[in-house]
Amino acid sequence: MKLAQRLSHIEPFYVMECAKAAAEIAASPACDPAAGGEPMIFLNIGEPDFSAPPRVQQAAERAIREGRTQYTQATGLPALREKISQWYRNRFGLEIPARRIVVTAGASAALQLACLALFEAGDEVLMPDPSYPCNRHFVAAADAVARLVPAAPAQRYQLDAQSVRGAWTRATRGVLLASPSNPTGTSIDPNEMRHIVEWVREQGGVTVVDEIYLGLSYDDAFGHSALAHGDDVVSVNSFSKYFGMTGWRLGWLVLPEALVAPVERLAQNLFICASSVAQHAALACFDPESIAEYERRRAEFRARRDRVVPALQALGLTVPVTPDGAFYAYADCSAHSPSSWDFCFDMMRRAHVALTPGRDFGRHDPERWLRLSFASSMPQLDEALRRLERELGRR
Repeated sequence: MKLAQRLSHIEPFYVMECAKAAAEIAASPACDPAAGGEPMIFLNIGEPDFSAPPRVQQAAERAIREGRTQYTQATGLPALREKISQWYRNRFGLEIPARRIVVTAGASAALQLACLALFEAGDEVLMPDPSYPCNRHFVAAADAVARLVPAAPAQRYQLDAQSVRGAWTRATRGVLLASPSNPTGTSIDPNEMRHIVEWVREQGGVTVVDEIYLGLSYDDAFGHSALAHGDDVVSVNSFSKYFGMTGWRLGWLVLPEALVAPVERLAQNLFICASSVAQHAALACFDPESIAEYERRRAEFRARRDRVVPALQALGLTVPVTPDGAFYAYADCSAHSPSSWDFCFDMMRRAHVALTPGRDFGRHDPERWLRLSFASSMPQLDEALRRLERELGRR
């Protein structure tokens, strides 16, 4: 069977390969408490250990019970678009009209729709190295080229206006950024974001910003949406992380008004609509009780960060930039191994702690780096750190 050429540009998702290996080890006697083993601790996948709060679950049950399961508009329930608009007003002080918001089947669908609407063969899209691999693959799926630009710790692992200017070519169509970022948990300073947006605008390009972790910002200096810098910014967001609805597959786009109708046309044909049950449930995300619970969880994630990062530093797993958002620490393991891939598999087998090597996240010296997700509970994190200390002391 002949496969489409675009598949040659889609690399394996090594995060999931590591997850499969971790699952196999977890099923072995070495991880079976009944056989004297210690259970695997999974710090490799970026999924909150909190589920949707009670009011959201109740809203889903109510929608099913009342038969509100039919297709919605391709752009989403009007009431949900309005709730999201109000959230921007209340949380960020931004006036984002509901008509500019398109509800999608997760942030993945949002990125696919944005890339298909904006990019085509021959276009280059600038992205930082390191960055989340699936984002560059959405660009490749649109037959464009994701051009990775090295972003050092001194740049917070993010592109700045100077690096964008230096990398821009006649083929460049725009930038795809993430703030806060996966895998680093770092954000772009709002003033730097403004300079990037202005430069890209002057070149006739487009700025797309993945903001799915924006709700999980821990530093007021960084917890700002790129939408503050103009109506031409495209923002991707999600109910998965801050709102704890990972498997519900619900996200949204904020678009320039001229882009709403083209994206709606794509969505009608590719997805019809996002899950109607998930949309009805998500209305309850914005109830005061739910927001209070999300803020409690945000404080808990921050406490976990404050526990994990100093502990990694003490273990010689240096975290050059303290994450200001999301739930990841990007650590340098070169003091212990020249290969983060080998190091992570070694820790899986010996410490029974699953971590993610840097291979997925870029091409600029990825073997130095690993990603740890602190989305697990504090007792799990403490136990994982204890095991890492035990095994590193034996090396």
